[in-house]
Amino acid sequence: MKQIDMLEELKNLANEERFEIIEVALRLIREDLQEKANRKYLEDIKEQVAEAARTLLPDYSAGSELTIFTALDSEDSNEAE
Repeated sequence: MKQIDMLEELKNLANEERFEIIEVALRLIREDLQEKANRKYLEDIKEQVAEAARTLLPDYSAGSELTIFTALDSEDSNEAE
């Protein structure tokens, strides 16, 4: 149905019915906007986490100060006893 046809149909409705249609239309718009906002928020969070991971990658790469003690991982901690 074209917009002009819908507007013509609205003219044939009582005011109460028009208000009901407006309320439903507004609810649908709000839901759509909220869904888009939620999606955008999640995309932003995902990008922030990815950026943080890229920033920290050199710190956790082999040979960095943060990985120096991983050489001890293969040693048995009970050997000293």
